[in-house]
Amino acid sequence: MTSLAALPSPTQGVWELGPLPIRAYALCIIAGIVAAIWLTEKRWEARGGAKGDVLDIAVWAVPFGIVGGRLYHVLSSPRAYFGEGGDPLRAFAIWEGGLGIWGAIALGGVGAWIACRRKGIPLPAFADALAPGLLVAQAIGRLGNWFNNELYGGPTDLPWALTIYDWDGARAVVGPGGEPVVLGTFHPTFLYELLWNLAAAAFVIWADRRFRLGHGRVFALYVASYCAGRLWIELLRSDPAETFFGVRLNVYTSLIVGLLAVAYLVWQRGRPREVLTRGSDKSDTPRAGTGEDRPPAPAAPAREAGRSDESAGEAGLPDAGTT
Repeated sequence: MTSLAALPSPTQGVWELGPLPIRAYALCIIAGIVAAIWLTEKRWEARGGAKGDVLDIAVWAVPFGIVGGRLYHVLSSPRAYFGEGGDPLRAFAIWEGGLGIWGAIALGGVGAWIACRRKGIPLPAFADALAPGLLVAQAIGRLGNWFNNELYGGPTDLPWALTIYDWDGARAVVGPGGEPVVLGTFHPTFLYELLWNLAAAAFVIWADRRFRLGHGRVFALYVASYCAGRLWIELLRSDPAETFFGVRLNVYTSLIVGLLAVAYLVWQRGRPREVLTRGSDKSDTPRAGTGEDRPPAPAAPAREAGRSDESAGEAGLPDAGTT
């Protein structure tokens, strides 16, 4: 029996527009990417980057990230594709859902590195501008799991329990009486992660403003804070996943990657934030400098053409982007 106070779930995740299927999961992923690009653009320009850099890098990073995310999902949950009764061709059916964040970050980082190298941009500086946007994108993307009635936890009758329907891949299965078949009420782990990601994004922006982080430390803080949340949320999930010694693979991944991020934060402590002059350099060829290996420029032009370490991105975001 389901709780009257249970949160509802959609009974449909795909809508047919003539021959074209409109999938809620895909729309949520696209919305998350757009939000991440917008927020990163604001932060990048505030830190001295040039307008348009973020979109140019996204052209490389996003496709790489989608491929990496799908590869990680298939490799970490292979039974649906290569196990008994599985269909290997479904590994390519990305529209059905299934993107692993670890693979998306790893291969997306390769794409971003290629683009940054082509443009002469320090990758750690760009990653620092990107970090909160990734958390926002992940939060929005989790709504796709809600539409697909997936990634929920164990059974519960808590007031915020989530109603889950028997699902056929696109919509809820309808019973003999014409009503959707309810499997029960479960922990809404997708919602837990959504809220955690938004809180972590606010925390990362605050820490960046407060401690003037640079050289990849903002990105490392993003990784550490996300892993801390993913660790306990993963322990609540009940969907099929590869396990080692009875523990889900993603628990080990969260623990190891999170500790590496903390180690990087300690290793890089005390380094001043980079000074970027791409956005304000008036020369024909924009530059991306670190402020550590560039000879000093004359005082007056430097205040007009570049941003000092005290003024460049003091808030990590312009006033309009911090709310």
